[in-house]
Amino acid sequence: MRRTHLFTGMLALTLAALPVSQPALVSATTGNGAPSGTHYNLNIIGVPKDKTADMNNNDGHRIFVQLNGGDAAGTLNGKTLSEFTKVNKIFLQPAPVGESFQVLDANATDTTGALFQLPPDVSTTWTVWARALGKPGGMSDTTTCATTAGLDGVLGTADDVVLCSMATLHVERTKNAKFTNVSSYLLFLDITVVGGTTLSTCLGGAIGVTTVPLFSGCLQNYFWNYDNNGLKLLQLRFYAN
Repeated sequence: MRRTHLFTGMLALTLAALPVSQPALVSATTGNGAPSGTHYNLNIIGVPKDKTADMNNNDGHRIFVQLNGGDAAGTLNGKTLSEFTKVNKIFLQPAPVGESFQVLDANATDTTGALFQLPPDVSTTWTVWARALGKPGGMSDTTTCATTAGLDGVLGTADDVVLCSMATLHVERTKNAKFTNVSSYLLFLDITVVGGTTLSTCLGGAIGVTTVPLFSGCLQNYFWNYDNNGLKLLQLRFYAN
């Protein structure tokens, strides 16, 4: 069963236990609910019309998505990357040595999706906090996904299939929205691992529900699937532990 986390301005109820491997929570000490201190800010902006300008290597700390668009994460499981549109997909890649967070392609309204780089160890050395802004009533669902070996049992070939986390971040725009720690949703995947598969072997024989951090070598092609229903702005802040 897919797990969702609902934010309606204040700290939300967790519908299932958080993964034990998530980074330690950072104490919120500011009036908006976010930790104090230096952070990287990323705005995911919903727009009513698709962008057409070239937004490659345009690190403006924002990514554009369709205001109403995207796919339900459950419909992507088992598909190859060539079998669905990349609209409202934000692909993730580890930053090269000496680099950190950067928007490499800010346009998720086109057929190739957006591209965002993060530190390779982001899941263990950073936390990410989120709040919804814009016109009240908008909402979005963000799910972390990746690809695993397909029928040939070899990771990194054309038949690799998508595997999305069972944990989905659901946010709704309400008055007085505050930041909440969403690291377990955006920096990890909660997946069911089948014994005897390439994935199980790579994970040391893991079977059943398993938490996998971003950029684990056992999966590839990590991305956030952004299913938007009228949310104009999802604000993310990344803080070093």
